[in-house]
Amino acid sequence: MAAPFRLRAGDPAPVQQSGTTCGSACLIVARMLLDPAFADWIRLGAGRGWDPGGDRPGETETERFAAYERVVVARTNGLVGAGGRLQPPWPRALGTPPWGARRELELGGARPGARYAVGWCRLGGRATLEAAYAALLRRARPGRPALLYVGNRWLPRHVVLVVPAAGREGLEVYEPSAGQVVDMPRDAFVSRRLGVGGWDVPWAAVWDLSRA
Repeated sequence: MAAPFRLRAGDPAPVQQSGTTCGSACLIVARMLLDPAFADWIRLGAGRGWDPGGDRPGETETERFAAYERVVVARTNGLVGAGGRLQPPWPRALGTPPWGARRELELGGARPGARYAVGWCRLGGRATLEAAYAALLRRARPGRPALLYVGNRWLPRHVVLVVPAAGREGLEVYEPSAGQVVDMPRDAFVSRRLGVGGWDVPWAAVWDLSRA
């Protein structure tokens, strides 16, 4: 029996399969953390309940991950999102829109009945960023995945998955372009010096609205 999928600093993690699917990769990994059967399908090809319709899922973990990235992109960026809900379409070349990510987290199969919101922090000062980090500490708990959009001073350019730091107070992020889990200290967050995937500025979080 394979060990349960986990996400800890130093563990190997999936790598996004195109230059614009960082958000899709984070959404897939979030579901892998919450749904062991789905994680076993991605990792081992076990079961067939998640085979992408009309798309050969692949013989390897990387091929299955890439195939499901395409499924997620179609839902997050299309006119019809997860759960068959209408939404504003978004060009795939510009990555995953926050509203598409929110609906995928709510309706994409990971946590039925979950409610998510988008919290923006780019335009605030240090106090806004302190509050955003504190909110992530409360909301990015085991079983409650959160996404963070980061970029430069002008635009959000990348998406990472926020997870609690193992065994200590703080946060770590799954960085999909490198397939690594890295530390996200409070000081780096509030001073806009993240250095995550080459980007420093926190823009927005997509987080669970359950009572923290």
